[in-house]
Amino acid sequence: METTSWRTVLVVSVAPLAWGTTYLVTERLLPPDRPLFAAAVRALPAGLLLLGVRRRLPHGEWWWKAVLLGLCNIGLFFPLLFLAAYELPGGLASTLQATSPLAVMALAWVLLRERPGRRRVLAALVGLVGVALLVLRSPGSVSTLGLVGAFGSVAVSALGFVMVKRWPAPVDLLTLVSWQLVVGGLALVPVALLVEGAPPPVDLSAAGGFLWLGGVGTVLAYVCWFHGLARMPAGAVSLVGLLNPVVGTALGVAVAGELFGWPQALGMALVLGGVVAGQQRPRAPLS
Repeated sequence: METTSWRTVLVVSVAPLAWGTTYLVTERLLPPDRPLFAAAVRALPAGLLLLGVRRRLPHGEWWWKAVLLGLCNIGLFFPLLFLAAYELPGGLASTLQATSPLAVMALAWVLLRERPGRRRVLAALVGLVGVALLVLRSPGSVSTLGLVGAFGSVAVSALGFVMVKRWPAPVDLLTLVSWQLVVGGLALVPVALLVEGAPPPVDLSAAGGFLWLGGVGTVLAYVCWFHGLARMPAGAVSLVGLLNPVVGTALGVAVAGELFGWPQALGMALVLGGVVAGQQRPRAPLS
């Protein structure tokens, strides 16, 4: 049964709050210039550990469903996201990522017959403007390959999130997350070796960063996110994801000493307003 209770919204919020730490942790703790290696280490060990604890493999049609979900949410999403991050100015990449709620709403309308409503679409547009104010700087050169990565990452993640909702899993959330992390991690390993070569040395700080990203930024985050997808409209969940750049901006100001002026303050207010407005249930028509 779908609900937009604020308790569920708070649980879902754990995911973008955790994802918002990814940039800072990657920049400060992980080996430099190895995004595919970082993505593989983030996904595969956590997935194998969860799979070993849950001890459940897919059955029947859930073999191919788990593969599709794992590729969309992890195996394809991570490389496309990193491609956009490397080929585009950071602000532009983040702003394009903020179109994800609109993509989720469109796919949910087609595949789930879930009508987003004017309020939720407007909330997504307001949030998009807010993200642009938070992170957008001078666009500089725009790479076609980067645009393909940005919009590709939005498309595959939107499809993965909607299909998680379309296919109610016959297992608990930890098991469902373990399947996707293993599939995605196994897909990422050969790509990382081919593109980046042998793994780099990992020191104590990098190990701590990987533990944070794997445990909190991946396992806990995806469990909370899928918890919301099972209980809320897909469009409402996707709007909560706009909290990601809010956390990234706040951490940049607090830890890295980045500037924070009125455009960022206005952007943060618009994002939070869009997230809140998008959770309101549409009023029932008068009879």
